[in-house]
Amino acid sequence: MSRGHAEPLITGALAAQEVAVAPATIRKWVQLGHLSPAGRQGRAQLFRLEDVFAAERAAHRR
Repeated sequence: MSRGHAEPLITGALAAQEVAVAPATIRKWVQLGHLSPAGRQGRAQLFRLEDVFAAERAAHRR
């Protein structure tokens, strides 16, 4: 059972850069439940880029 290509996970800082927001905004989206970490690397939360873009689109709809 092959999972195919696993999407790379990115840090909150990189996620923030990708959608042109402050890292604090990424943390706020997590607090509010708009974005869920897909993994961890030490203490750092890691995110899927597609999830970050979805949260960013949702933020603009609010």
